[in-house]
Amino acid sequence: MLNTLLLSLAVALWGCGGGDDEPEVVQAVTITASLEALNVPADGGTYNINVNTTGKEWGAYADGSFITFTAQNTTSQAGTLSVTVPANPYTEARSGSVTIMSGTARKTITVSQAAAEKAAYNAPDGYKLVWSDEFTGPVDPLANYVAGGSYELNANDWTHEVQKDHWVNNELQNYVNHKSPDGDLVTEVKDGTLRIHCFKENGKIYSGRVYAHVNQGWQYGYFEASIKLPKGKGTWPAFWMMPVGNDWNTNPWPMCGEIDIMEEVGVVPNEVSSSIHTQDYNHTKNTQKTHAMTIADAEGAFHTYAMLWTADEIITYVDGKEQLHVTKAALGSDHNQWPFHYAFYPIFNLAWGGDWGGMHGVDESALPITMEVDYIRVFQKR
Repeated sequence: MLNTLLLSLAVALWGCGGGDDEPEVVQAVTITASLEALNVPADGGTYNINVNTTGKEWGAYADGSFITFTAQNTTSQAGTLSVTVPANPYTEARSGSVTIMSGTARKTITVSQAAAEKAAYNAPDGYKLVWSDEFTGPVDPLANYVAGGSYELNANDWTHEVQKDHWVNNELQNYVNHKSPDGDLVTEVKDGTLRIHCFKENGKIYSGRVYAHVNQGWQYGYFEASIKLPKGKGTWPAFWMMPVGNDWNTNPWPMCGEIDIMEEVGVVPNEVSSSIHTQDYNHTKNTQKTHAMTIADAEGAFHTYAMLWTADEIITYVDGKEQLHVTKAALGSDHNQWPFHYAFYPIFNLAWGGDWGGMHGVDESALPITMEVDYIRVFQKR
């Protein structure tokens, strides 16, 4: 009986005076969307999704580089998410997702796209695209934003070289990371192209040199870029490749190998060349393997420069026409003759002056100049 009375008293006291100490019950945030999944045809499309959340605001992020989106009314409980998927350039289906977030809640909408009947890219039969940069800007519109509609290169894919003038080949430019000391851009992604700028600032020349996937690269494949070259006596733009993780003490240049897919110097306008350099075949001995051709508007118009690299041969192309063709069988299989048996990474740079670009001097009145890259694509055998 006493226990019953004590229990009743405790309950009464809790009901009267203990209410202030009760923990506040927090309602879990919920998210609803008008579409649970997107099944997109090969030619792509844009889809508007109505979003409702019990939270105060919401946002979104995409998993899949081919997916872009815009979000409206994100600071209210109801808004619209507009998801755009471009045409699928591959003959294989692809998938990704868009995730809506509000507070700690998440809602994922899957995005599945059908395969194209015919591949959009011009690559050798049996080769599949493994990486590309179309320079259309980041998926997140605010990521790496610079100014005037331009963006920095994606740091997950690209690395800038930083070196003072005369670092190599007696070149006159200083390579910097994105910006000069005064904040002018040496590289930017704008209006669908990568732009590498070279200019004079406070008595010094600044430019850009960038590496794609410098720590991984690719061993063998088909590499292609669309490039517009600048004009001017002193220019030296290039699209080339060097070995990943090379030990320069035990495997110095040119023993390590170098592949020049495209080079041009403004002092010889519109003549584009391809070369390889090895211990036995290099320009210091006048034995390098090289080939040049003249393209009437290489300076000022986009042209396609490509290379097919296998274990046994290297072939470069200009607008689909064969440029340089070298084989291991012809040059020799020794490392000093054919060091092209490990991964290399692609490079874009715009040099100024130097042993070749400045062989007849430079004309600084040509500055500033810009090299533009519309895309780079890497294909490997399936």
